[in-house]
Amino acid sequence: FVLECMASATGAKTTALLGAALAGGIAAIAVRQLACWLRGIPKTVLVTGPPHPKWKPGEKQPIPLPADFVELEVAKQASCYGLMISAYVPRPIAFISTLSSSGVGNLAPFSYSGLFSHDPPMIGIGICPSRATADGKKDSLVNIDETGEFVVCLMSEWFIEAANHTCGNFPREVDEFDESGLTRLPSKKVRPPRVAESAVHFECVLRHRHEIKNSKGVVTSTMVLGEVVMIHVAAPFFDPNGGGPNKPTVLVDNLQLMSRLGGETYARTTSTFDLPRPDRKT
Repeated sequence: FVLECMASATGAKTTALLGAALAGGIAAIAVRQLACWLRGIPKTVLVTGPPHPKWKPGEKQPIPLPADFVELEVAKQASCYGLMISAYVPRPIAFISTLSSSGVGNLAPFSYSGLFSHDPPMIGIGICPSRATADGKKDSLVNIDETGEFVVCLMSEWFIEAANHTCGNFPREVDEFDESGLTRLPSKKVRPPRVAESAVHFECVLRHRHEIKNSKGVVTSTMVLGEVVMIHVAAPFFDPNGGGPNKPTVLVDNLQLMSRLGGETYARTTSTFDLPRPDRKT
């Protein structure tokens, strides 16, 4: 009720509702929704409390699982691809923009991705071989090897169809910006352009490259680690002091971020809750 009221309240009424939220023990929920509302961001995510607010340290939580597990020895599987992408979920999507040494652009989404460090900021992507190219390499990896630069953009629901279109096996001379209809924005410190439809961009330079090989010695993935040298955040989603004085954060509640599940399945971010660490005050 409070969340719905806050989305339409104005002036003194907003203050009164926020006071009621504080009194009701849902201050974090109210503040997050109010912050988004004041910035004009559509309300798209339900912010709730944790699922088990009465849980006490040491208490057993119900296990809604059968007593038996299926055991899978990796060496005995014909392939672990479908198993891994359907089990290790949800996975964040790194929407990568690159340029070849001759200036041909490329866009592609990768769900083998993650944040590995914050000092310096370091983003990692796993790039598997391609069956569609003569050299067996995906265009993104070829371009990163040639230039040492790439841009990681976040994928939101409002442009998911265009972003998904870029994962097709297009010829190397084709720029997926043109194929998808997505919009280029110039970067500040690297050559590859950013995606205007995306709300958050990370300009990266290659710092580490590691080839992953299977038991037969065949390269099955190449891990690239890029150091983030410039970050761009759309103004409505930016909080300059969200983590404390001069410690900016991103307001993710209404970014409509997409993640990957197994097969061709995407997941929406539709509900969130805060759950503080035990060594931190609420």
